Formats: sequence, C-alpha cells, structure tokens
Amino acid sequence: MKGRNTLKSLKRDLYNRAFSHIYVERDIINHPNTVKILSRFPKSGIIEINHYKDVFSRSNQSFSMQKKSPSLILAKKNDNFLYKGAPVCQDFGNNHFYYTTLVMNCIYDCEYCFLQGMYSSANIVVFVNIEDYFEQVEKILQNHPVYLCLSYDTDLLALEQKLGFVQEWTSFAERHSGLTIEVRTKSSNFKAIENLKPSENVILAWTLSPETVQKSFEHNTPPLRQRITCIKKAIDKGFRVRICFDPIIYSKDWLSSFNELVDITFTRIPADRVIDVGLGVFRISRDYLKRMRKNRPDSAITQYPYEYDNGVYHYGRKLSDSIISSACGIISKYMPYEKIYIWKEAEG
Repeated sequence: MKGRNTLKSLKRDLYNRAFSHIYVERDIINHPNTVKILSRFPKSGIIEINHYKDVFSRSNQSFSMQKKSPSLILAKKNDNFLYKGAPVCQDFGNNHFYYTTLVMNCIYDCEYCFLQGMYSSANIVVFVNIEDYFEQVEKILQNHPVYLCLSYDTDLLALEQKLGFVQEWTSFAERHSGLTIEVRTKSSNFKAIENLKPSENVILAWTLSPETVQKSFEHNTPPLRQRITCIKKAIDKGFRVRICFDPIIYSKDWLSSFNELVDITFTRIPADRVIDVGLGVFRISRDYLKRMRKNRPDSAITQYPYEYDNGVYHYGRKLSDSIISSACGIISKYMPYEKIYIWKEAEG
C-alpha cells in the first residue's frame, strides 16, 4: 500500500497544477475582466502572447496529457459571437436558438464529450470581452427573441468563482425581456451564484447521469447526489431549473441504471418545480469521433461500433428509439409528456 501511494504521489508531482501558467493576449492585458481574473490566480505565472492560437492551435499537442495540467489562456474574440444552434443540440421548442462560445474547453473530462474531438488542445481559452457579445445579442433582439445557450463549449458555472460570467449574463438578461439564457452544468457550484436574484430569463440546466456512468466516464465531475443537492437549493431559491438526461450512454444494464437515476432524482427534487426535462441518446459528428478515438483508444464509448448517417454517428434508429421510448416512460411517472423534450435523429 505504501508503494502504491508513493507512485500516486510521484505521478501527481510530474504535472503542474491546473492553471499554473496563464497566457494573456497583449491587446487585452488591461481589460477589466483580465485584471479581475488574474487577481484570482496570484501564484500563476503570466505569459504575454500575441494571439491565443499561438498557444492553443500549435501542432503536435496531446489533449489527454494537457488535461492533467491545463493552462489558462485569456483572449479577445473578434467575430462570430453567436452561432445558430447545431442539429445535434436540443432547442427545447425555441425558434430562435443560439449558442455562444465564451470559453473554449472544460475543467471536466467526460469521455463522451465532443470537445476532445473539436480541439487539439485541452487548454482553456476565456474570451474576456463579453461586452461585444452583449452588443451582438442586442442587435439580434431588435429582430426577434433570442434563446441563448451559454455553456455549449464549457461548464460556465464550474468556473464562476474565477470568471464571474454567469453573474454578468444574468444581470444582462434581466435588462432584456426578449432574451432567455440557459446555463448548462454538471457542477455542484451553486454556492457561487446563490445570492443572485432569480430571473424568468435565466434557466439553470443540470445534466444528470447514472452513478455508474458518472464514476466510469465523467472524470472529475461531482457525484450525482451533490448535483441533486444543488438542484434542490436552486429550486428553493426560486431559480428556474431544467434537468437533462442527455446523453444517455447505452450499456447492457442501462435501463435499470436509468430507472434508478430518475427515481433518485425525483425523490429528492419536486417534479412540479422543474420547468422541463431534456432527453437524448449519445450522438457525435463523424469528424469529432475520429479524433476522440485517437485520444481515447481504450474507451468503451469512443470505440463503440456506432451507425453513421448525415454526418453523425449514433446508436442506430432502432436502438435509439427503443432507449428513448423506455426512458420517456420512466420519466413520465413524474413529469407530463409535454414537459419532456426529446432529441431525435434527423430523417435520412
């Protein structure tokens, strides 16, 4: 046992702590958000750079190695502040669904996450100029309402103590009646925003997975029961809360695990206080999965023999429909069908 502990300690010592180095674009070195964020990392080494891609987009990087000790990169985003929702995303019945990239990459390390297929680097990029995002949203709001997903490329709530972006976006949403923002998370970090005033314009959306999935595939994430505790606190504070059982990961015992997950969730959380539920099976774009398989050659998720059509790998229509039908039936014990939003394969 002593030898095993020594090996674990040696392994930890081989890597720097997360964010031991922070790269900062020279053009935003004095931006208020840069100054604020750097003040929260007093022991980190600061390195000035010309452009974030000089570090983030270098060749011959190892995503898996960088995950062990990622660096932080502070940058300015110059265009494409909002994107129309992608086909693999749920829009929850909203006609004007957008997502935004405030942060690239996540502190968690889920084996099914598309980020490891999208980026060659596991370093985390934060775009500090959120005032430009606000300006773009205001322009679009002149034409129609906006439903905006803030945490598409990261877990924003997990970073709240360091960035404070959820608070800033909540304040912005309160001033714009046509804007609804969703903050999706796996974190147990509700304490970072518990003093914010709940708003009809803000949805906190927690992704929940069976304990077997969380322990096996959602590395570094809080356990299920911690997430549920945060959901309960958020509801008690008056926040609008969505629960997402998405993605469902197929295994031979997925049904019993999912049934247990739903029962645990709604035993602790009053279903009538949840605005809706998102439901979907795992799916991933072809290009992303190719890189994910290279990064995780031993992962049961990345190496599964998926079916392919329309640019997306998935479990196949028959299996996917069976999973969704069974899962929907389980959830309907607690939630009416009209409050269950299901992602379905595009018709080929």
